[in-house]
Amino acid sequence: MKSSEIIDAFHFRHACKVFNAEKKISDNDFMTILETGRLSPSSFGFEPWKFLVVQNSELREKLKPVTWGAQGTLPTASHFVVILARKQKSMRYDSDYITHMMYDVHKIPEEQAEQRRSFYQTFQEKDFKLFESERAMFDWAGKQTYIALGNMMTAAAMLGIDSCPIEGFKADEVEKLMAEEFEVDTEEFGVAVMVAFGYRVNEQPEKTRQSMEDITQWYR
Repeated sequence: MKSSEIIDAFHFRHACKVFNAEKKISDNDFMTILETGRLSPSSFGFEPWKFLVVQNSELREKLKPVTWGAQGTLPTASHFVVILARKQKSMRYDSDYITHMMYDVHKIPEEQAEQRRSFYQTFQEKDFKLFESERAMFDWAGKQTYIALGNMMTAAAMLGIDSCPIEGFKADEVEKLMAEEFEVDTEEFGVAVMVAFGYRVNEQPEKTRQSMEDITQWYR
């Protein structure tokens, strides 16, 4: 892929607030978008995320009163994704989830896995001080979901598909809804961010950014 094509995709991408409700993303294209999320990097390779693809119109309606940043996208998006981040219960070094990731997913030999667990414990306790609060651990996991979010939106733009990242929601009320209507274990997961995908109906606004000189400092 040429450099110019990559930059063109980034110019194409914008926060699309309303989509063409009649135009749907093909199954193949959307699975490609999801796959870029699944293949995204994460700290220690522990994948602290889950993707809820909300296509059910009734569930979207229930999300709408507590998701003020998606008033135009929830009714019109071809696909709407709630990205969950894992909480301290499953991200701490001695959790069943971390054991599962090392043994069942990464297939690390026992001795090597326990060395890695010890290193991960030091990282959590001392390097990043993630046990200072439940929120510290959740925010650390949530930051990683944004890597997947960015990759999914970029992949969509390369396919000519629009997207809109959404942080405009009432976190406590959305989490309550996740437990009651989506059967999410909110002891283990919290909502990090949402993202809508589809095809635009309005003209793209002019893209504004600071200059490269303003945001970059080189040390040669």
